[in-house]
Amino acid sequence: MMYSVKIYGAGSIGNHLAHACRTKGWDVLICDIDPDALKRTREDIYPSRYGRWDPDIRLSGANTGSDEGFDMVIIGTPPDTHISMATRVLENNPPKVLLIEKPLCTPSLEEVQRIVDLKKATGTFVAVGYNHTLTENSRRAARILAKNTIGDPITISACFREHWGGIFTAHPWLSGPKDTYLGFSERGGGASGEHSHAINIWQRFAHLVNAGRIVEVSSTMDMVTDGIVKYDRICLLNVKTQAGLVGDIAQDVVTEPPQKKVRIQGSNGFLEWFVNLDGGHDAVCYRDGKGEVIEETIQKTRPDDFKGEIDFIEAILNGGDPEDAPISLERGLETMLVIAAAHVSHRHKRTVRIKYDRGYGPEAFEIS
Repeated sequence: MMYSVKIYGAGSIGNHLAHACRTKGWDVLICDIDPDALKRTREDIYPSRYGRWDPDIRLSGANTGSDEGFDMVIIGTPPDTHISMATRVLENNPPKVLLIEKPLCTPSLEEVQRIVDLKKATGTFVAVGYNHTLTENSRRAARILAKNTIGDPITISACFREHWGGIFTAHPWLSGPKDTYLGFSERGGGASGEHSHAINIWQRFAHLVNAGRIVEVSSTMDMVTDGIVKYDRICLLNVKTQAGLVGDIAQDVVTEPPQKKVRIQGSNGFLEWFVNLDGGHDAVCYRDGKGEVIEETIQKTRPDDFKGEIDFIEAILNGGDPEDAPISLERGLETMLVIAAAHVSHRHKRTVRIKYDRGYGPEAFEIS
């Protein structure tokens, strides 16, 4: 079925998701307030990544098409604009699906409750772009865990450690973190925001092993401040869930070559999950109760990182049941609360408890 998609933001993620939608044959409009960004999309970013420019993609200023009814709207702008833009979309022309790129918002959590309320009022499925929960290695890991192959979970360790030089290589018009939100943790940048895939995938696996939500966060951050930028280049977390499962999460923007992996230690074995195990593969490695170690590699390209996400959204647009969706607003909010709690913990040098019954604001945090 043909669906119409409006994408706000002609940067890297906007191009990735535009291509993923076009592989479905969907109608795509990319909007940006910067004419140079639209030119880069048409002449550089899209053709260099996917071989040629797709002339069926429409490009326009940000307000064009604002009165049209779109099946899906994607917000791929900086994190400190997400809430205001999402609010405007949901208040004026709510689509069937609204996809907000990660992280959902800034660590201040300002006005995020408004999105929760509008989601309920409109019936729009609101998603947050933690696409790694829906890649093939994640699906295989979920099937293995469902069989209880590794026994009862004891601990989970996750990391997304990656020097952000690759980000700036992909965005050559930026000279460094000072030119973008990335250099400002309070805007949703730094390791805590940009690599929050690690927090999110840790939470995904905790849910799959029935360990519940993270309720305790203790963090240490290495902050970079030079009078212009202020961001965490290293973010280290110790966490505990409702069921008492403890583990650790590491995110940084300094590690080269990158490490993106999860290890779940169970009573009868382990499961390891890898992104980019080598240049062209993700992987899942596990040991079953018989002691045999099994490694499954999955051939992939960069566009494949978004295929599962768009396949999942297509199922929702077709009328599928989004219950307990790994990219749901609720899951994105859980991740955002941990990011915000990490900053509070670092500032106070104390453990922070998350009280989910208090809503999605600073009042949800209790300092131990």
